Amino acid sequence: MTSTVVQLDRASLRKMLMPLALAQFICSFAGSNMNVMINDIKTDLNTTIQAVQVCITLFLLVMAALMIPGGKLTDKFGRKRCFITGLAIYGLGALISAVAPGIGVLAVGYSLFLGVGTALLIPPVYILVTILFRDLKSRAWAFGVVSGMGGIGAATGPLIGGAIATALSWRAAFVFQAIIVAVIVLLARGLVDPLPADPDRPFDVVGAILSALGLVLLVGGIMAADSNLALMAILMAAGAIILAGFFAWIRNRERAGKEVLLSTSLFRNRTSNLGMVTQNVQWAMLLGSAFAVSAYLQVVRNYNSIQTGVIFTAATVGILASSLAQGALAKRFKQRTLIVAGFVVAIPGMIVLIVMARGNPSPWYFAPGLFLMGAGVGVMLTPSVNVVQSAFPENLQGEISGLSRSISNLGSSLGTAIAGTILVAGLGEGNQSYGYAILALACMGLIGLVAAIFIPRAEIPAGAEAASTAAGVA
Repeated sequence: MTSTVVQLDRASLRKMLMPLALAQFICSFAGSNMNVMINDIKTDLNTTIQAVQVCITLFLLVMAALMIPGGKLTDKFGRKRCFITGLAIYGLGALISAVAPGIGVLAVGYSLFLGVGTALLIPPVYILVTILFRDLKSRAWAFGVVSGMGGIGAATGPLIGGAIATALSWRAAFVFQAIIVAVIVLLARGLVDPLPADPDRPFDVVGAILSALGLVLLVGGIMAADSNLALMAILMAAGAIILAGFFAWIRNRERAGKEVLLSTSLFRNRTSNLGMVTQNVQWAMLLGSAFAVSAYLQVVRNYNSIQTGVIFTAATVGILASSLAQGALAKRFKQRTLIVAGFVVAIPGMIVLIVMARGNPSPWYFAPGLFLMGAGVGVMLTPSVNVVQSAFPENLQGEISGLSRSISNLGSSLGTAIAGTILVAGLGEGNQSYGYAILALACMGLIGLVAAIFIPRAEIPAGAEAASTAAGVA
């Protein structure tokens, strides 16, 4: 199983990292570029701001709900096959979205196809990085590239999407994504899958349905908060009950010696559990603030797509600067320290977004807060991923990758749903609803900070003794 890895030299590993990092970039781009096209889509498709928000949240939710099954399928069909299949579905969804005549078709193309495609292609990215880059130093560097590209994709989505929408059309932004996907497919031809697929391996269909349904109902309840509190309570309670049923189901199957969607051992690792909490919160802050600021600027201040996107350059610079410094920071500080520092920088950034931008006519008053938020998230993206992925051996990489990405994308959908619900419900109030939305995200940041503080100081990830055949890749 490891001989394939031993034969890979530094140049080959770097070459294979390119399509993986680019795939994470385009998926993160898809999660944020829609934010600056809200008004354009609303006008062109004769729909509402809330309907566009639902589309965005559903895309993130489909990813979160299917990421765990997607990670498990990599063991059955192989990581490279799932990666390519996910790209094909994603590309088809981008083309459907580009020609959508109404919000319903846009939801099918964007929310469903792009969501399903992403859920299939993202787990292989993190699994392959973990098993291709064997020693902790090179693996940390590879995760830094992939996570950094994800953060840059999320941060540049508004700028690139806004530029394309203003110069051409919001539909052209989806054509752009389809082109990037085609490039990734070409680059992925030389991708090596070190672990053999196991077609006869059973798949827990019931577990997949229960986990997906529980997550959908939970986030659906949050989205219903602005219109019907009773429905919100019912949906969230139903989601919690179904998720409890899911855990009971996998525990019983595990005791019976049957194949499960997730091993319960994944939830007994304190370091990993706390690391996933920080992942959830950091993506909630990044995507939630992106939606809140974008919607506020377009709906309340009547900015167009490119004006809104340019303002997000501050967040892009923050993420890019901290990502480029990742290598130097990792040599000097523990991963736990970097995650804590990320929240310490990002949370004040959220507060600055309220204090400096609220009620001020100049859009550049958003820049300091967006920069701090972006820099903080950029600092902790890589260490939080590495803490989680490196906590488990190779035989659990499919499961932990799916769970980790699901938790991250659940954070994205929760952040968008919470910020969107608060903002859309009170758009008439303008500044006040915007302030409440950002404040809610800052409070989530405090939860992430507490989780980061409690990550064990002694970080000795499982698999640290793995052969260092990729040493020097960084």
